[in-house]
Amino acid sequence: MGQVTLSATPKGNGFQATVTYPNGVSISSSEAFPTQAEAIEAAALKVLGMPERLTDLDRPDNPD
Repeated sequence: MGQVTLSATPKGNGFQATVTYPNGVSISSSEAFPTQAEAIEAAALKVLGMPERLTDLDRPDNPD
């Protein structure tokens, strides 16, 4: 089963958004957000902005 993880980690005076895909690829925001909630929301928007990555999760040859 594919699992996409959205997370927020401390960065400077705020939090950095990170999206991690099952194949180990991580995409982090370059900017910091004031709250964890805003960082996770930004990560979710990154996922929605790259629907092909979600489509790839359903491919039969996906190494997941």
